[in-house]
Amino acid sequence: MTARTQSYLNLALCILLWASIPVASKKILSELSNLQMLFYSTVFSVFALAALVLWQRKIASLRDFTFRDFAHMCWLGFLGAFLYYVLLYGAFARTSAAEGFILAYTWPILISLLAVPLLGERFTPARLLAILISFSGVIAIVTQGRMVALRVENLSGNLLALGGALVFALFSVLGKRASNDLTVAAFVYFCAALICSAAAIALSGGLPLPSATVWGWLIYNGLLVNGLSYVFWFKALEHGDTFIVSNLLYLTPAISLLFVLLFLDEPIHASAVSGLILIIAGILIQSWPKLLALTGIRGS
Repeated sequence: MTARTQSYLNLALCILLWASIPVASKKILSELSNLQMLFYSTVFSVFALAALVLWQRKIASLRDFTFRDFAHMCWLGFLGAFLYYVLLYGAFARTSAAEGFILAYTWPILISLLAVPLLGERFTPARLLAILISFSGVIAIVTQGRMVALRVENLSGNLLALGGALVFALFSVLGKRASNDLTVAAFVYFCAALICSAAAIALSGGLPLPSATVWGWLIYNGLLVNGLSYVFWFKALEHGDTFIVSNLLYLTPAISLLFVLLFLDEPIHASAVSGLILIIAGILIQSWPKLLALTGIRGS
């Protein structure tokens, strides 16, 4: 098996794990709050990433980081490993699994918006068209197809999902400036998230013990979805084409719809499917110039 084949195999495993986020979240949130779920899951994630850092013999590299490095990584950890999941899990507690996850996957479009003021990228006509198309998909999902009447369903849950997308986009843009080892950085991110979630639990009060079934989902979510998936993701990026890998990742919300049908007793509205198609179409339009360059085609 070639290195590139292994790369796409790792990507497939990563996509399958991330596509199961709505199912795992709904199962856990049947007994726990979003903060409680995040705390338990983050404990397992920290253990998984600590084991990975030790296995790769990278623990000594932590001594090379300055205080400023740690401060920056802790800030990124607060955004991408704590606040993002607080909002995402909060969305799942208030809206359907399909709608919440699809709306959360608008982060690639939001990245293109944030990249203009934060990274100095140009705001092109193609980027504007992509944003408008994806935004129409968001409206279709939020209104459940009632776009003319603008009747909004599950407003609080939808806003939390979109807020999570904005936070993850900000995390991704700011993370582009970091030059630290990705595995070590992910470990620090989740350590920071564990501190934040522990503080949130202490302030909110109470940490109930879930049932055996929910414990199983917590271990799965913490070790695999938020832990081992990083291994698959980093290995996918190591030998695969970054552009192809990043765009194939947009299959995740589509596969998540299948998981919702199989494992959750929730209807999937036609508006969610059509909204997903519009969002992905906008993302692909934004990526089109890079796709042409990758295939060797030159526009006129």
